[in-house]
Amino acid sequence: MKRLLILITSVAVAATVIAMIDRLQYPESRKVDVVDDYFGTLVADPYRWLEDTESADTRAWIESQNALTFGFLKRIRERGAIRDRLTKLWNYERFSTPVAEGGKYFFTRNSGLQNQAVLYVADALNADARVLLDPNKLSKDGTVALGPWTPSPNGRYLAYAIQSGGSDWLEWKVRDVATGEDIGESIKWSKFSGASWTQDSEGFFYSRYDEPRPGEELLGVNIYQKLYYHRVGTSQSEDVLVYKRDDEREWGFGGIATEDGDYLVIV
Repeated sequence: MKRLLILITSVAVAATVIAMIDRLQYPESRKVDVVDDYFGTLVADPYRWLEDTESADTRAWIESQNALTFGFLKRIRERGAIRDRLTKLWNYERFSTPVAEGGKYFFTRNSGLQNQAVLYVADALNADARVLLDPNKLSKDGTVALGPWTPSPNGRYLAYAIQSGGSDWLEWKVRDVATGEDIGESIKWSKFSGASWTQDSEGFFYSRYDEPRPGEELLGVNIYQKLYYHRVGTSQSEDVLVYKRDDEREWGFGGIATEDGDYLVIV
């Protein structure tokens, strides 16, 4: 009976929402006369103007769409109850699987409702863990996220990447595990990449693209990914190009150093 009542309630809510949607007045999405000729095939692209994400017209269109969306959501009476229920379900402590390097143990922990899990390190299995990196403090507005991270084999360094504004671009940094402070590294234009340390913990392999032209950071096509080696304490301009394929513009590469330090496996 309880499940039946829930089903009936859900159907009623869905019917109410559908009725509300039918009454919506959507903002006008202006069409323009743009047609591309691809080898004799004409392809219309009437919304090309929306590709200019910073234009006044595009910003006005986004604001009108947001006003419609959030105005609609505010009128759903059940929204508060749904939010409260989901908040209760999500509010529990959780941990990642620990990573052991150099006698230290690295793991993430979310106390319950934190936007991002916090990275901790413990100097031994029976030692108290301490905060190594709290990604919730990377930006005031929460738009910077912690990406891939990898401790060095000796446990001295942490290579970690940050992502800004939801972009796939990674900016790699290196943190001193003992002090909890970054050592000044900044490795940009990496994407779809991890970091693989050499056994001597002096550097790591990562993948990146060529620096895009100004203004095309989020618009240009990413081609010809390359595999590089970065040595800790040096600038990115000194990184060593390890592998590239000029004949395969769409291929991507990952480098994985073997545990004995003798080989680099390129995927």
